[in-house]
Amino acid sequence: MADAVVIPGGRFGPYAPLLMYAGDVAEQRGATVHRHSWSHEFPPPNRPEIESWVAADVAPLIDSVAGRPLLIGKSLGTNAATLTAQRSLPAVWLTPLLTLPWVADALSRATAPFLLVGGTADETWDGDLARRLSPHVLEVRGANHGMYVPGPLTDSVAVLSHVVAATGDFLDAIGWPG
Repeated sequence: MADAVVIPGGRFGPYAPLLMYAGDVAEQRGATVHRHSWSHEFPPPNRPEIESWVAADVAPLIDSVAGRPLLIGKSLGTNAATLTAQRSLPAVWLTPLLTLPWVADALSRATAPFLLVGGTADETWDGDLARRLSPHVLEVRGANHGMYVPGPLTDSVAVLSHVVAATGDFLDAIGWPG
């Protein structure tokens, strides 16, 4: 039995649409999805200590599941990239904080495959860096940190379907669950 661990961003919990649907992709493949919620108020997200805080908050959940779970994280949760690098865990990173040097460094050390999803209007996204870090990248033109694009709301809902498709394609590409 495969497991997936969903790690939220800072503003919304693990049931926010991007995380919910990415977790659903794993669940439809037979995985048990474990949704993490922050245990208490987190330190400033742009300070280096956030990396160890996130790792310490998430590690007990990861340790409680068997095998090598898939991590699915958004924004603040991408600080758990250090755990994927240390434990060789596959991951789906939604709106990763690529402008934080410790997140980019952890991703550069990762040995398991990972998908990076971001938008060109997101100040924390660096498309060139994303493509250097992973062959698995979904970059959405005009999408902001919430993956909203300009125009009718239905256009942003369509972005969500692209994220779901990219997640499924990534899991197919890496043979997950194996």
